[in-house]
Amino acid sequence: MLIDGKAVAARIRGEVAEEVKVLIEKHGVKPGLATVLVGDDPASHSYVRSKRKACEELGIESFHHELPADTPQAELENLVQSLNADPAVHGILVQLPLPDHINEKEVLDLISFGKDADGFHPTNVGLLAMKGRDPAAIACTPHGVMVLLKETGIEISGKRAVVLGRSNIVGMPVHLLLIHANATVTVAHSRTQDLPGVCREADILVAAIGRAQMVKADWVKPGAVVIDVGVNRVDDPTAKRGYRLVGDVDTGEVEKVASAITPVPGGVGPMTIAMLMKNTVELARSSLR
Repeated sequence: MLIDGKAVAARIRGEVAEEVKVLIEKHGVKPGLATVLVGDDPASHSYVRSKRKACEELGIESFHHELPADTPQAELENLVQSLNADPAVHGILVQLPLPDHINEKEVLDLISFGKDADGFHPTNVGLLAMKGRDPAAIACTPHGVMVLLKETGIEISGKRAVVLGRSNIVGMPVHLLLIHANATVTVAHSRTQDLPGVCREADILVAAIGRAQMVKADWVKPGAVVIDVGVNRVDDPTAKRGYRLVGDVDTGEVEKVASAITPVPGGVGPMTIAMLMKNTVELARSSLR
């Protein structure tokens, strides 16, 4: 079974649009998301355009700040501080990657954890790691993975889960979320011994390693659920752009073994922006307290 991320994301976006209306009508608060883009990276420009378009469609105010690639660290930090102080801005997103001369960690740490729309602030990650504590926001892609599992009716509690990848953006947060959902979780990576064997133990396999079609059919337990977070470009002279997008999983082969799998594109990708919009609304609601 292919898990339709587009359909689930569309439903969530519909809910977000209704929540925006309630905040405006009952509280006079219009959720606002500020995006900060530094430099000329084409992929980053594309991502930010998608986020701004989603804001427009759902009734969220979009504040866009586009800075040249040679912007000094201090100027970027001053912008973040001004956004922290702006009551019309409920969520702040600094698009990554940043130019090499910018200290990414220092910029991200400056974002108020109560306006951290991406869920990357150390305070929010720390709260996520603790039992009985709620972060202001959860990292969008990992949160989207969990929603896809639940929306598809997949039982998580008591199951063996393997997360392939240990990045701060996906691997580490999704493993914490799976633990909160009462899965028994193994985090595997490039140094894991017998990586295919470890992956075969999984009832739920989340692939976020960043290597095109790395996970093959013989890495997957028959009947397992496979969530493919990877987005990789591979050359394809038959494609209009000269390349096509594939995940970290060899979907065509693994689909024959797995009980359910997310496609690339159309699986986890649409969920990321949907959860960003949801985070922004949640942060706006929190500002009323």
